[in-house]
Amino acid sequence: MATCTHLDTLNDVQPSDDGCHECLAAGGRWVHLRMCQECGHVGCCDSSPSRHATAHFHGTEHPIVRSFEPGEEWFYCYADDLAFEIDGAEPAPSHS
Repeated sequence: MATCTHLDTLNDVQPSDDGCHECLAAGGRWVHLRMCQECGHVGCCDSSPSRHATAHFHGTEHPIVRSFEPGEEWFYCYADDLAFEIDGAEPAPSHS
């Protein structure tokens, strides 16, 4: 079983916004949201027109995002190309 090698970058973060930070500023739209687990940046997923969560990774090299969708508890590491869950993790914040 593959393991994320970037778990040391996880921080106790608060979401930067209640929606995609860049889309809110530009009047854009999104499909689903992801929250950076290093700084709290909220960006839109790769199914969204602007793919701001992935752009945030490329611009900052912050490797791990967590779903910012209600009821979803998964993480994704861009650097390791790995989706995973963490047993015992606090429930994820989500937009309303």
